[in-house]
Amino acid sequence: MSSDRMPPERRARLVRVAATEFAAGYEAASLNRIIRECGLSKSSFYHAISSKRELFDLVVDDLAAAVSAAVPLPTPESLGSTDSPAGAPDGDFWGGARALMGTLVEAATRVPAFAALGALFYVSDAPTGSRLTELDRAIDAWVGRALELGRASGAVRTDLPTDLQYRLALAALRALDRWSLEHLEEVVGAGALAEAQLDAVRRLLEP
Repeated sequence: MSSDRMPPERRARLVRVAATEFAAGYEAASLNRIIRECGLSKSSFYHAISSKRELFDLVVDDLAAAVSAAVPLPTPESLGSTDSPAGAPDGDFWGGARALMGTLVEAATRVPAFAALGALFYVSDAPTGSRLTELDRAIDAWVGRALELGRASGAVRTDLPTDLQYRLALAALRALDRWSLEHLEEVVGAGALAEAQLDAVRRLLEP
């Protein structure tokens, strides 16, 4: 039996348990604890999953699919378009960013996979070249393209070298994201706090 043929309920439980285990550290994660917590036998587990790395990629793939299905991410090009899920007026780059922030905060309250996946991005010893690495690069590319379009539209300052601005933006966004994941109840419970975070990024980037 491969993981694709694992009963959906069993696979979902495996992903939940493994995500929690991996969030504390990849090397420290114990397959034995995961197997025991899921009520699986070792033979049935290894018949479906061949290694810790394969399980890690499975967890990332399933969580990312759940998040994507629940929270479609607009393209950078549509941030300020009425065709975007962000729903901001045409040309309103920061209005689109604010609407997207609201969508993400709301998703954190109703999509368990959202916070579970987010925590994995801060596993310091996550395996290089994993599905998480691919996803991380895709997010970085999205931010880079959004900055490029923001600069072109006049919504983002152009007096800094593009590469420096990109690094500053990523550092700020990651710091805010990590803190928010660690204090999720505070962020969700106080809309003004999420607004303040976006305003901090805006002050960093706006002309």
